[in-house]
Amino acid sequence: MPAVWTGDLVGEMHNAGISAKDLAKEMGLTPAYLSMILNGHREPPGAEEKLRAALERLKEQKGA
Repeated sequence: MPAVWTGDLVGEMHNAGISAKDLAKEMGLTPAYLSMILNGHREPPGAEEKLRAALERLKEQKGA
């Protein structure tokens, strides 16, 4: 089962108009691996903090 933070992160992405493909690129990940993280199939150390930081960078770039 995915962690609660993944749902929150996906909601933030949606509200900011940022796709999973955009976030994966910002992180240097493949979209498939990002999907595994967001769906609870992989739990790399520090994933939440790193993904939130990348999302914030993208939001700043978009002015969202």
